[in-house]
Amino acid sequence: MSTDFGESGEAKLTRDQTTTTYTFQDQRGWRRWRILRPGHGMYYDIKRRLPYYWSDIADAWTYRTFASTVRMYFVNLLPAIAFTLDMYRRTGKFFGINEALLASALAAMVFSILACQPLTIVGVTGLIGLFNYTIYNIVERYDVNAYPQVMAWTGIWAAIFHWIVSFFNFCDYMGYITDFSSESFGMYVGIIYMIKGVEELVNEFSVATSAGGYLSCLIAILYFGSLYGLERLGSSVIWKPWARGILADYSFVFPTLFWVGFSHIPGTLKSTHMTFVPITKAFRPTQPRDWVIDFWNLDAGWIFVALPLGFLTMLLFYYDHNVSSLTAQARQFPLKKPAGFHWDFFLLGCTTFVAGVIGLPMPNGLVPQAPVHTDSLTNYETHLDVVKTKDHEITEIRKPLVKATEVVEQRVSHFLMGMAIWGTMTGPLLVVLHTMPAAVFAGVFFVVGWGSIETNGIVQKLIYLQSERRFIQPSNPLNDVSCRKIGLYVGLQILGVAVTVAISQTIAAIGFPVLIIALIPLRTSIMPRWFTARELCVLDDLTAHHEQVLASLGGRPKKMRGLTADDGDEEDGESGANGEGGVDTNLDEQRDISRQRSRSAVRQRMGSVTRQTMHRVRTDENGRVASGDSHDDGRKEMS
Repeated sequence: MSTDFGESGEAKLTRDQTTTTYTFQDQRGWRRWRILRPGHGMYYDIKRRLPYYWSDIADAWTYRTFASTVRMYFVNLLPAIAFTLDMYRRTGKFFGINEALLASALAAMVFSILACQPLTIVGVTGLIGLFNYTIYNIVERYDVNAYPQVMAWTGIWAAIFHWIVSFFNFCDYMGYITDFSSESFGMYVGIIYMIKGVEELVNEFSVATSAGGYLSCLIAILYFGSLYGLERLGSSVIWKPWARGILADYSFVFPTLFWVGFSHIPGTLKSTHMTFVPITKAFRPTQPRDWVIDFWNLDAGWIFVALPLGFLTMLLFYYDHNVSSLTAQARQFPLKKPAGFHWDFFLLGCTTFVAGVIGLPMPNGLVPQAPVHTDSLTNYETHLDVVKTKDHEITEIRKPLVKATEVVEQRVSHFLMGMAIWGTMTGPLLVVLHTMPAAVFAGVFFVVGWGSIETNGIVQKLIYLQSERRFIQPSNPLNDVSCRKIGLYVGLQILGVAVTVAISQTIAAIGFPVLIIALIPLRTSIMPRWFTARELCVLDDLTAHHEQVLASLGGRPKKMRGLTADDGDEEDGESGANGEGGVDTNLDEQRDISRQRSRSAVRQRMGSVTRQTMHRVRTDENGRVASGDSHDDGRKEMS
């Protein structure tokens, strides 16, 4: 990373090759063993990121920071409360709203100030809720009073395993994560959230009247529809860019305020019995206890029972948190500042330790929310692509092209979001939370869950397989792979998702992190026997793609080289685009185009750029467009 001074004299960050600063690749002797060089990864994480600490603060003074703070407050707060309502019922009311708020605020403070990658949002997830109440179901069979101490020791053991993993550089193995496992995990998360939304509505029929249950279903569905509709409008071409930007930035705010108020309209609606968010005293635990759990009073047998539970927690966080960090730094975001996985995982161990000791749900990276934070800080430009044709009836074709120009990489939005969550624990704002019906949070489950499903690569490939051949774009990379192999690839993903979801509905749910981790060796060791290198290159790609991301992981693993066009050039400079094991040079570009970003994330600057392109179009005997190729005439003008 270096500083470039342009004609205006302003300093701009430029990307440099940084993969050689920290690596175990091609090392000889004892130096190739990560375990023999403890703290090596954390040292280089801090060394790379520390020079940018002041710019992380100075760069924050833009409108994007304010809009991101407001958006992420709602995007973090609402799902956290939704997960907590589920835990509240299933853990004997041990985990309540204050515990969730304190856990989210604690994680936000620590990671916004100390993390190498402050863009990664850390908070309470649905998976840790699933983990917590599964442990409660196990402990309840023997001694339910031991549950707080067992959870405390689970957090302590998990923290120790976090520190071991980060200290001995084991985060490097995230370089083996590909879209095969990350898409499966995203689909699993989405399905679990959708299930939780349905369970929330079913609970309304159990604790309230039938009228209250039906009203809850109505509010949840309309909340989901209105929020989804605003996000679609934000990514459309309706109105001006600034109006669309407001809709995208505050798409969570408007529906939440409206449907909470809707449930309190005087008359039949207000008199209908529904459940609302349960609250307690400000800054106090939900149960009548001290904040610090007396974990030292637990029997030794339970302490060792908590050891494997802590290890499973670490496995869950190892994948969940690091994938969250990877998606926050995904290839579609033009990031310039370096990452730091080892140090951030060490910090996660610290927050896990504190959360266990004081009886909080252990926070970790939020898979759906992390990329939304980066996206909310991204400036977009809308390019108008004008395609000239020789058709007498259709003289030109116009389409919008949205391009990410820069990301406001800073710490302030994450910090302010954490401060706002701290403020939510005050008495007046807790009273405001109490006015929110549980039905709204069922809608939140649907929003977050569907967001993970709709743009998932598994769904996109299934749509491709079911599409009529003549309507498939010739440039689609999947055309180079047989449908049988695509079906096999997707079938393996669906099998992994189905087994994990099924186990999550039983008392064996604490073992689901093992299944998620098992997808990695399945992809790296077994699937290359069933697919050619070319097929895997088209179907799959490294999740850690940016060079500045790979720098924190010790570079691209040898076993995964050759997945992209750039790798193919490095491995075999003489092989052509269609050579054995080679890749078309435009494959990455085609693959990125085929992957759509979340519709909630499109915001444009005030001005849009028009790029006029002349296409030579062949027409058939009826004058219809048959095919063509194009070139850019290089003219640009502001619309």
